[in-house]
Amino acid sequence: MTKILQLGKFYPIRGGVEKVMMIFTEGLDERGYSCDMLCASHDGEVDDIILSEQSRIMRTNTLMKAAATMISPEMILRLRRICHRYDLIHIHHPDPMATLALRLSGYKGKVVLHWHSDILKQKHLLRLFLPLQRWLIRRADLILGTTPVYVSESPFLREVQDKVNFLPIGVDPYPWLADEIEAIRATYPGKKIIFNMGRLVPYKGYHHLIETMSLLGEEYILLIGGDGPLRAELEERIRELGLVGRVKLLGFIPSKLKPAYFGACDVFCLSSILKTEAYAIVLVEAMSLARPVIATKIPESGVSWVNADGESGLNVPIEDSEAMASAIRTICEDPTLWEQYSRGARRRFYDVFTKDEMINNLIEIYANLLSN
Repeated sequence: MTKILQLGKFYPIRGGVEKVMMIFTEGLDERGYSCDMLCASHDGEVDDIILSEQSRIMRTNTLMKAAATMISPEMILRLRRICHRYDLIHIHHPDPMATLALRLSGYKGKVVLHWHSDILKQKHLLRLFLPLQRWLIRRADLILGTTPVYVSESPFLREVQDKVNFLPIGVDPYPWLADEIEAIRATYPGKKIIFNMGRLVPYKGYHHLIETMSLLGEEYILLIGGDGPLRAELEERIRELGLVGRVKLLGFIPSKLKPAYFGACDVFCLSSILKTEAYAIVLVEAMSLARPVIATKIPESGVSWVNADGESGLNVPIEDSEAMASAIRTICEDPTLWEQYSRGARRRFYDVFTKDEMINNLIEIYANLLSN
């Protein structure tokens, strides 16, 4: 039986890269493929998590976190011991720790490099990591991006486009939680609900989204799910603009309630401003519930590819509150257009972004690579 290893990041899941690794591991296991996952522990727990007779999550001890990287020398030692068991290692970038572990493992089999994002914030780390990153790009038999835009625009991949492909991230459709959706709508009677969810960090562009509300009428309310270091600053900005009561920072939303907030909104608005936002799974989640989407045209990012302008919603320039407000009014104040984008969003989800489609394509990619 072919054995696959997903390598990188950490567990429990905190962000998009780890979520994709988990979807791959579980999805392949459900299809009868042997797929393990090796990552650093984020909570001190290091026992293996058994998914089935043929698949498991292996967690290694973390000494510390530095520059958004889990430092886990145990990952190096464990990968050296087990790498010979695998026909293919699928490593998820950016993760310097996983790259170092692969470099020192002596592994001779096939390598798929999943290029989720360039390293953007940690400039000092990039300078140190660059030789290792160059080695990884050379070593990879195939480089996968999440959108065609990102991998074609990345300055690090320009010389290796002959071995670059892309695989859109797919998810299971969110359920329609009718009672919970009705309860949320009843909390804001008569309001048009704008929703966003993510970490409260600078690249998400929340200042611009909040300023958008000052350009919209009283019938609109903005709900932002998630928490992060900018919370106090954003709360102060809400007060300064006189938007208390019209902009709600909801904090952490439990997983079981996330579908209800997506389903309750009239439009989902992504306001991110940097290519750190390479894909935005939240757009796909919103589309699964037929919510029209407004997103930003982030240079070199795949976000405006995920949201097909004029089909699943509208894309607007970054840092442009007036354009965002105009797009919101365009969709929310025209029932016929809202219905058109609602149907378009759901159709695009099922055409491009389902988990089943992604796993089918992943299996085909692996088969082609191993047969060569």
